Amino acid sequence: MSRERSKGIVGIFILVTVLFFIFIVFAFYTVSQLRESTSMGESLLDSSKNAAIAVIPIENEIMDSKRVVEMLLTAEEDKDIKAILLRIDSPGGAVAPTQEIYEEVRRINKIKPVYSSFGSVAASGGYYIGAGTRKIYANAGTLTGSIGVIMQMADLSELFKFAKFKQETIKAGRYKDIGNPGRPMTDEEREFLTKLLAGTHQQFKDDIVAVRGRRLKVDINELAQGQIFHGTEAKEMGLVDEIAGLWQAGRMIHKDLKLKGKFALRYMKPQRKRFSLTDLMQETEDTLSTIRGKLETKSQPSYLFQLGK
Repeated sequence: MSRERSKGIVGIFILVTVLFFIFIVFAFYTVSQLRESTSMGESLLDSSKNAAIAVIPIENEIMDSKRVVEMLLTAEEDKDIKAILLRIDSPGGAVAPTQEIYEEVRRINKIKPVYSSFGSVAASGGYYIGAGTRKIYANAGTLTGSIGVIMQMADLSELFKFAKFKQETIKAGRYKDIGNPGRPMTDEEREFLTKLLAGTHQQFKDDIVAVRGRRLKVDINELAQGQIFHGTEAKEMGLVDEIAGLWQAGRMIHKDLKLKGKFALRYMKPQRKRFSLTDLMQETEDTLSTIRGKLETKSQPSYLFQLGK
C-alpha cells in the first residue's frame, strides 16, 4: 500500500513538473509573439531603415530614462541619421529621469539637430523634454503645458481612529516621517515641502527659458501655473513653434535641412538582449513591482504634474 502511495506521489510530482514546463514554454511563446507583433506594427510605420530622420517615441509615464537615452545615443552615433525627431505622447512623470533625458537632448542637439513632435498629450515632463529640442511641432488638438510640480499625500488619521488602528513610528530626524498617513502634517512640514517643490518648479521654468526664452510671448511665470493648453493656444504663446502632425513635421525637417533622397522616417527601437528565462522572471518581477507601486500611497515629492491625476 505504501509502495502504491509512493508511486502516486511520484506521478503527481512528474505531472506538476510537466505542467510547469508547459507553462514556461507557453510564456516564452506568448512573449515572443507579442514582441513580434509589436515589431511588425512598428515596421509598418518604419518607412525606411536607411532614412535620414530617426523617430524616438517617448510614451506614457516617464519613470525611467535608460530606454530613451539608449535610443538617443544610437541615433547620435549612426552617421546615416542626420536628424532626430522625438515623438512625445506623455502626461509627464518623475523629475529626475525627465531631466536626464532633457540634458541628453540638449547635448546631442549641438551635434545633430533634435526636434519634437507632440501627439495627443505632451504635458509636464513631456513638455519639459520637448522644450529642450530645436523646434516643437504639435497638433492643433494636442494637450500640452502643465508646467508645474505636484505632490499628493493622504491623511488617514481619522480613518485609523475609526478602525481602531494604532500606528507607532520610531524615527531619527524630525522630517523623516513626513507624509505619514497616520497623522496630520504640521505647518513646519508643509512649509518645508512647499519650498522643496518651489525649487523644483524653478528648475522646470529655468530649463524652458534656457532654450525657448526668446520665443515665449508670455512671461514664463504666467505660463507655469500648471494650466493645460491645446496646440493652437500653445503656438500663440510661444510654447510650440508649428502646428503639424508627425509626418508633416518630418517633411518640413527634411526640406529645411535639405536632406538627400526621398523623405522617410526611421523608427528607433531599444536595444534587445537575447531572451532567457531570467529575463522572463525579471520582467514578471518588474511588472508586479509596478502594480504594487500603483496600489501604494505615493508620498514622494518627485513627480511632475501628470494629466488626469
